[in-house]
Amino acid sequence: MAHISDLIETDIDAYLKSHETKSLLRFITCGSVDDGKSTLIGRLLYDSKMIFEDQLAALENDSKKVGTQGQEIDFALLVDGLAAEREQGITIDVAYRFFSTDKRKFIVADTPGHEQYTRNMATGASTADVAILMIDARKGILTQTRRHSFIVSLLGLKHVVLAVNKLDIVNYDRAVYDQIVEDYRTFAADLGFDSITPIPMSALKGDNITEKSGETPWYNGPTLMAYLESVQVGDAYREKPFRMPVQWVNRPDLDFRGFSGQIASGAIKPGDKIKALPSAKESTVARIVTHDGDLDEAVAGQSVTLTLADEIDISRGDAICTAAQPCEVSDQFRSTIIWMSENELLPGRTYLMKIGTVTAQATIAQPRHAIDVNTMEERAARTLHLNEIGVCHLNLDRQIAFDPYGENRDTGGFILIDRLSNETVGAGMIDFALRRASNIHMQALDIDKAARAELKGQRPAMLWFTGLSGSGKSTIANALEKKLFAMGRHTAILDGDNVRHGLNQDLGFTDADRVENIRRVSEVGKLMVDAGLIVLVSFISPFRSERRMARQMMEDGEFVEIHIDTPLEVAEERDVKGLYAKARKGEIKNFTGIDSPYEPPRDPEIRLATTEQTPEEAADELLGFLKAKGYVGG
Repeated sequence: MAHISDLIETDIDAYLKSHETKSLLRFITCGSVDDGKSTLIGRLLYDSKMIFEDQLAALENDSKKVGTQGQEIDFALLVDGLAAEREQGITIDVAYRFFSTDKRKFIVADTPGHEQYTRNMATGASTADVAILMIDARKGILTQTRRHSFIVSLLGLKHVVLAVNKLDIVNYDRAVYDQIVEDYRTFAADLGFDSITPIPMSALKGDNITEKSGETPWYNGPTLMAYLESVQVGDAYREKPFRMPVQWVNRPDLDFRGFSGQIASGAIKPGDKIKALPSAKESTVARIVTHDGDLDEAVAGQSVTLTLADEIDISRGDAICTAAQPCEVSDQFRSTIIWMSENELLPGRTYLMKIGTVTAQATIAQPRHAIDVNTMEERAARTLHLNEIGVCHLNLDRQIAFDPYGENRDTGGFILIDRLSNETVGAGMIDFALRRASNIHMQALDIDKAARAELKGQRPAMLWFTGLSGSGKSTIANALEKKLFAMGRHTAILDGDNVRHGLNQDLGFTDADRVENIRRVSEVGKLMVDAGLIVLVSFISPFRSERRMARQMMEDGEFVEIHIDTPLEVAEERDVKGLYAKARKGEIKNFTGIDSPYEPPRDPEIRLATTEQTPEEAADELLGFLKAKGYVGG
């Protein structure tokens, strides 16, 4: 099978020992569609003799059936394992393959070139040390070439092989090769790569892959294999300060308590001083425990259990760091985000952010800007769409320990998850903590919410009226406020139409604008509740997630969700403002109930069926609820 197959048969211990002492290089192939990425990896596996005889026979058979090279071997089929990939001739998923030579072990990720699957390319790049950027000599630098280069740069890779492929099709023309190399160096000048190594090649023919090609006598650089065997990526993670995100607290009995996790960077020894974050409690390492016994030292990449000299409170999601060089701690960040979902980013919506072993709730502000991958220019953006890259501010519901991504990929990189679908929608890199997160604090006030409410003789609350346009939200809210006013209660109404004439006049009706609309209203409503008022909020508020966000801003019992339950056909019949008619004609876009969804509450405090009662009767029912729950006196 491989170059060491004889050693496997004669001395398995020596074979295993040889692998222990070899360094491991992780690299990816990336670039545009049909640049030859899968073919290149297949050629590397073939030339390094990492294919079993039965695999080779199957490859030859598949090449005749579904290959693209006539009767010749189609090396791409070694890694394009999905049926859809073979049918379309493109890579969809990330394919990982292991191979080795006398000098090194390798894990290669074959990543998709198609723009639709850029998110999979970013996944493969996130753990790599080197990127092989494929360019079709016939086409030169394409948009996807630029996009992948920028993502590689963002994800911290410092070494790039510029593989100018398919030179055989252009008759190994040096001028073509030189022009591509010049164009790419110009484009990548500001991407921060430590090295760019251009190699002319034909992955299909094997030119300059493992052996120098006679077709390119003008090229004096290394073959691709020689480069991969010799490139120095360093052992940077062992040289960085010690970091270990805590995965779980190991407590098998009353006499043992340790903290388990994989060391992200640095090294640790018994006796070293550590700091647990975000609590900032300090202690000393007593033991480094593993299944095979205690260690005198543990380093990056190892999974261990640490016991400490002191009993300090540490739980899953905390980070154990060296006391002399700890992580930073914050709950607000500037970050760079690669958006991976076909559903656009909705600023103001709460997503789940997973960083290391921590899962926190993250609210993303409107992007400060998006980045044009062709020109590297910053442009204004309200949201991010599939495969777009932007700079955003994040606000978390808790403080977390982190390092800027440029200093530590493991403690500075995160993913974003949609709370409802559980879909991974984005990948991000923390740039830095926002300084206001550490020097802006809630001001202590002598007159608080309870004192203001007591003066008014009422229990403050946010009454949230939600329903379709024309359901009767504003009419019922207005009727209820008149009844409360007659009782001498202190109220305020935030009505959707009225607010859009002032506070939210800059917002439209896209999903992103609707989310921001509700976020602003929720913040204003919270301030009014803090003033001791009963606030009546009348908004369509079509998304459950934003209504949930508003509820989470309030204390228990302060948020009352009122669903004005009116069927679409009834609301459309009323159509007091003529909006449904215009929406049906296509004159109004993103109209709730027509071409934009409405998500009814699943468990509101009150549900009012306006087909069964008048606005006055609905207002009376609400007033009875407020009296029964103690918001207002009899």
